[in-house]
Amino acid sequence: MIDLYSQNLKRRHWLPGPWRLAFGAVLTAAFFCAASPFSGVSAAGAPSATAPTAAELASRVDHHYNALRSLRVNFAQQYDGMGMHRKESGTLLLKKPGRMRWDYSQPSGKLFVLDGKDAYFYSPGGSEAQRVPAKKLDDLRSPLRLLLGHAQLAKELANLQMTPAGSSFELSGTPKGMEQRVSTFELTVTADGTIEAIKIEETDGSVTHFSFSGEQPNVPAPDGEFVFKAPPGVEIVSGLPPV
Repeated sequence: MIDLYSQNLKRRHWLPGPWRLAFGAVLTAAFFCAASPFSGVSAAGAPSATAPTAAELASRVDHHYNALRSLRVNFAQQYDGMGMHRKESGTLLLKKPGRMRWDYSQPSGKLFVLDGKDAYFYSPGGSEAQRVPAKKLDDLRSPLRLLLGHAQLAKELANLQMTPAGSSFELSGTPKGMEQRVSTFELTVTADGTIEAIKIEETDGSVTHFSFSGEQPNVPAPDGEFVFKAPPGVEIVSGLPPV
């Protein structure tokens, strides 16, 4: 994920780790499994009588993630904006309620841990690890709520629309209360409600994109995986919440 703390903390849109999802929704994403191709789309690209409506598809996403207990999935993120172009990737481990661990392979050693109470963010080579109370993260600017199964997409996104995209669908809208900041929030979703990708376009032109692969639902997730252990010589300090 894009690193807020190793960049300029005063930059308005620069959110740490998974938070850069711009709000995701806290809704989000992840227990991604490849669904079989959905045939309810006409040759002209418009939904047929058997295709889900935007509201139906949003409900499937909600149900899919609310039903999961744990998840392991590969993620890749790309950020373009503020004169920067960044790509990062790794593996996400999720356990309800409220626990996540983002291990980065690119850049190697980068880590974000949410233990249900606090979030910890560490970038390799740094002398400090940032700690932020979890309650300050749970809003539409991060993917936490979707990932943790707390989302109600149809209620949180204005102008909800569904567009066929090959064997999947694009579910898009604008997060309510964030119209001045986010222009479009878009999910690429399979017919059964699993999320394959998330795209956030902000009003300043910056774009964040997540893609997910290799999901393993309800995997063993020991509590110890969500305990942050600072590397030798690294101090844990109070960090700034996303703004």
